[in-house]
Amino acid sequence: MITVIVVAVLALLAALAANRFLRPRLVPEGDEGMNVRDLVGPLLTLTVLLLAFTLVTASSSYKSAQEAVRTEASAVDNLAEVAEYAPTAQRDRLQADVICYARAVRVHEWPAMANGNSSAVASTWSTDFRQAFKNLSDHSSFGMLVSADNQRAKARQDRLAESTPAVPSLIFWFLLVTMTVTVIALGMCLPRKNNKAQLSALVLVTALLTTTLIITRDAEQPFGGAIDVKPTALADVEGQASRPFLAGRAAHLLPCDEQGRKTLPS
Repeated sequence: MITVIVVAVLALLAALAANRFLRPRLVPEGDEGMNVRDLVGPLLTLTVLLLAFTLVTASSSYKSAQEAVRTEASAVDNLAEVAEYAPTAQRDRLQADVICYARAVRVHEWPAMANGNSSAVASTWSTDFRQAFKNLSDHSSFGMLVSADNQRAKARQDRLAESTPAVPSLIFWFLLVTMTVTVIALGMCLPRKNNKAQLSALVLVTALLTTTLIITRDAEQPFGGAIDVKPTALADVEGQASRPFLAGRAAHLLPCDEQGRKTLPS
């Protein structure tokens, strides 16, 4: 965000400097350049096209991230419910793992996704799910549990995939360079005298393009921006799984702490 703002301000200053010092050498003194209508017309077209391209891409990425989080929360909740069909020991272990997994994802993996990374703490509980299944290979619930865990694992991978930028860095920098060149070129076209309206239009267009790039950059990184996707759905699943599991049990019997780190062998 700071980079975009700095580049936009520098581009605007360069445009004003070009209008002040370079234009007199390239344009005859009697030529007043573009009027407000000539300036705003093509720039509005360019702005709309840029807005359409960037905002559609950004909103699609953000929506996909939200859907991935909801799908994972549903898969985790389903795993906890299917665990009810397992023998008591494995049922308790799996439901405890669900609580710890949700905590680990919420506390550790969510911040890591801001940089497109996963968390080894969350992966610990993914491994523990599979370890618990080994003692159920002959039980009728085995197939349902494996299927439920596969859905959870796939949903997690989809969520992690959405943590990387939807727009490649090369395209983002290309848009930033295009904005810079456009603003400077427009500054060259402005008349040097009686140009308050044109200068206002130039500042407005620069601000609009800058805002578009900032929103795009923020929305395409849905787990690390100002409008990031929250782990609310997983927190709800954690709460739903915790209440029945901890009823009549002490909290320290969970194999993890409040941050989802493993504390006891399970």
